[in-house]
Amino acid sequence: MGLTLFSTDGCHLCEQAWGLLEQMGLSNSTVLEDIINDERWLAAYAVRIPVLRHMDGRELDWPFTAADIIAFNREI
Repeated sequence: MGLTLFSTDGCHLCEQAWGLLEQMGLSNSTVLEDIINDERWLAAYAVRIPVLRHMDGRELDWPFTAADIIAFNREI
């Protein structure tokens, strides 16, 4: 599917977002990236996480629902 969830340790919203992906059966096909591991990610996402990014570069900012994720994956 080509999804990445940008997050960081101790972020309760990130935990909620990951839990939603797990409930939807998407956690195995989603890469979990900690923004602390890359200065560019930290600069881009520090106040926005959790952010779900599609492999085509589109991003979905929190808060999002299962319906939002389904629509996000259908967009072209």
